Amino acid sequence: MRTIPHERSLVKKFENEPFALLGVNSDKDKALYFERAAKMGVTWRSFWCGERGGAGPIPSQWRIHTWPTLYLIDQDGVIRQRWMGTHSDDNLDGAIEALIEEMERGK
Repeated sequence: MRTIPHERSLVKKFENEPFALLGVNSDKDKALYFERAAKMGVTWRSFWCGERGGAGPIPSQWRIHTWPTLYLIDQDGVIRQRWMGTHSDDNLDGAIEALIEEMERGK
């Protein structure tokens, strides 16, 4: 939940760019998460891992062991970068900007 303010700023910053933010939440209480997320202004799609939380199918398939874990995925579905842990947003904005520029040059 501590990354939501930065995520909200990313959505705003890149609102006119070919960019989408997807969230995955590992809270075991689905209703509580969505209540808190609504209060914090989460407007992007966010998936719930299920009652098993961090041991659910999404973290298992993506090998997520640390929260938050962020992936930068390009338009072809290639994972370009992965950040893990409390400082996972270091250089995230710059990496997104670089990927958007690269994509636009390739149009």
